[in-house]
Amino acid sequence: MDSIKQCAVEYIDRNKKIFTGISDEIWANPELSLKEFKAEKVYAEALKNAGFEVTEGAFGIETAVMGKFGHGRPYIGILGEYDALSGLSQEKGIAEHRPITEGGNGHGCGHNMLGAGAFAAACAVRAYLAENPDREGTVFFYGCPGEEGGASKAFFARDGVWAELDAALTWHPEDVNEVRTGTCNSCIQILYDFHGVSAHAAGDPWDGRSALDAAELMNTGVQYLREHMTSDCRVHYAFLNAGGVSPNVVQDRASVLYMIRSIDVKDSVKLVERVDKIAAGAAMMTETTFTRQFIDGTANLVPNFTLEELLYRNFEEVGLPEYTEEELTFAQALRATCNENPAPGTASKFDDAIARRAAELSDHGKKAINDFLMPLYHSTGFRAGSTDVGDVSWQTPTAQIHCAGFVSGAAGHSWQNVSCGGSTIGHKALLEAGKVLACTAIDLMRDPEVLAKAKEEFKERTAGGYVCPIEDGAVPTAL
Repeated sequence: MDSIKQCAVEYIDRNKKIFTGISDEIWANPELSLKEFKAEKVYAEALKNAGFEVTEGAFGIETAVMGKFGHGRPYIGILGEYDALSGLSQEKGIAEHRPITEGGNGHGCGHNMLGAGAFAAACAVRAYLAENPDREGTVFFYGCPGEEGGASKAFFARDGVWAELDAALTWHPEDVNEVRTGTCNSCIQILYDFHGVSAHAAGDPWDGRSALDAAELMNTGVQYLREHMTSDCRVHYAFLNAGGVSPNVVQDRASVLYMIRSIDVKDSVKLVERVDKIAAGAAMMTETTFTRQFIDGTANLVPNFTLEELLYRNFEEVGLPEYTEEELTFAQALRATCNENPAPGTASKFDDAIARRAAELSDHGKKAINDFLMPLYHSTGFRAGSTDVGDVSWQTPTAQIHCAGFVSGAAGHSWQNVSCGGSTIGHKALLEAGKVLACTAIDLMRDPEVLAKAKEEFKERTAGGYVCPIEDGAVPTAL
């Protein structure tokens, strides 16, 4: 590692209490998507203290924040998140399920770490630019709310925000250290709210028009649609209102939330049109009406192998954290509550040789913490799931890493992740991520050739054009 990047690493180490403190504060105040008012204020204040030019309520979303430092190009964006999940309240640093508040929120996806690690990277790049005032380059920190429901990055993409950048970097806590590759589902959420006429279900049901019947007929229609969708499509639904608790009343309101997925966002948009027709048919059959509300949407990821390779080189240079006996003991106890993951990592799903190597390195899933770096692997292959980072990747070269902030085999959105993400294991993951992202951003600012190569690859992969999943007139909506 050269001296400039070494300075960035040392900067993060010197200031680690600031970054881990932010993570702990966000962890202790878990807020749901688009309701992250405390988190936004935490980051706005931290960005101001670090010397950034700060924009609160960025791009029209109240809980979004942006920090900017530097002058000239390249423009490098570092993406942070900070929303939590409902029903995942959990004490930290223990290996048993023990909610702090029954039914309360918790950071089961580790966004307390994600935001803090991204902020650490942005601060280290800011320090580099401040120490080299003649160096052109601008770093942006984006505090992006609503990843779990709201998709702020996709709304920003609709307004062309990411197209202004030369590259974007981010990370996510996982149970393994790796450079993420491949693509994922696009996803669109629509709320269908049926309106009928209430009546006495025994005395005069003929005067009623059941909204619940309409919603159930819609769901039945979608079941028949499944045979006629391509195999990459997925459709899920949940009743938000089933008409109340009185069966002796013809229900005049019922609402159902649909999540509609395909690999390519253009195919999700077409599938939404078919689901809309089924809703209209259900309303016609029951002589009810319905309103349709767009909730959010995300695009599939566009991988960038050039950036992935650069991230990997910096992962190798930075090295991985070491763990204390106390941390390993806790991790082992927590891992015992999870399923074993005998071949961890994204690449293990695509490459048999890497799967065998990952099994060896993880002791076939018996290691409590996967304290190794997965081999570099490039792929355009598909893995299920959705993220609004996909919309960023359609407008600028984008890449991301995973760092082991969770124990081996931990399930996504679990109490185990909440417990681990509030511990010193989570601290080490976010500091690791900050260092790798910072060093990569500095490389992009100093090496126009590699940035040009990343841009050329991006241009080739996005030649078909970006189809934004966000409908005209839609606004971010908290459910």
